[in-house]
Amino acid sequence: MDSSTIADRRRLRRRLGFWRVAAAVLLVALGLSLYLFFRSDIEQSRPQIAHVTISGLITDDDELLERLKKIEENNQVKAVIVSISSPGGTTYGGEKIFKAIRAISAKKPVVSDVRTLAASAGYMIATAGDTIIAGDSSITGSIGVIFQYPQIQPLLEKLGVSLQEIKSSPLKAEPSPFHNTSEEAKAMINNMVQDSYAWFVDLVADRRKLPRDEVLKLADGTIYTGRQALKVKLIDQLGGDPEIRDYLAKRDISKDLPVVDWDKKSNTPFLLAGAVSKVATLLGYGDLFKAQDLEGILPQKLLLDGLVSVWQFGRD
Repeated sequence: MDSSTIADRRRLRRRLGFWRVAAAVLLVALGLSLYLFFRSDIEQSRPQIAHVTISGLITDDDELLERLKKIEENNQVKAVIVSISSPGGTTYGGEKIFKAIRAISAKKPVVSDVRTLAASAGYMIATAGDTIIAGDSSITGSIGVIFQYPQIQPLLEKLGVSLQEIKSSPLKAEPSPFHNTSEEAKAMINNMVQDSYAWFVDLVADRRKLPRDEVLKLADGTIYTGRQALKVKLIDQLGGDPEIRDYLAKRDISKDLPVVDWDKKSNTPFLLAGAVSKVATLLGYGDLFKAQDLEGILPQKLLLDGLVSVWQFGRD
């Protein structure tokens, strides 16, 4: 057997060895990703305290509402901790989440855990809990409603552009960014804002057991630290996890119950890339299976998830 044949066979063995390792890593990673995907379902089938995180801008979030409904109906969930870190968002979105949490509270204890920020609609959601616990430096409050709209008429005038319109009544399609807002339109918008504001104030007064006049003094858009909020009775207690557990113990919820995260599930394909990389690293092949290089082994579509699909769109 000549030297070139021997060299070819050695190269073939190396290639076969690589693909055997790749196949083994992929199979183990697939099993791991499936376990991670279904782990929450397993955990959610035993007695527990459910933990839900609400962060970012508040919107009409159907997925979150569905999760909260499942928590309400799950008899294994004995209590709920809602951790909030949000500057607020749409009034409607806050209202929907508020009502969903109140439905849970009718069946089991709910603690609102104010993290970095729970302002405006974020604070609205916090009031849905049976008690509100915040950090000393947490920021909360900002009780109020705002309606903003753009005005681009000056820009259009500079460009020499004008807009003509015919409408059935003066308040149709108002406010418009294409012309100055009339006093009648401003009055309409103000009435809408004041109506939502009154609803928000009444909600806070009811949930915090405060006189409406007292809430009105606080509901001028002011934000408060946790310490300030405690003084004006917008929250019940300063603290964190120990204080949450102590409160739940007073509600006959055992401190031995595990806290299980009920956060948004990632899709199985999204977990697969990370699982492959992790398994390969444990086996000593981390350099061969870096997460960013997996596109050379796994089909691109397997690596896409709703959270990153826009980022990957249009890549070469």
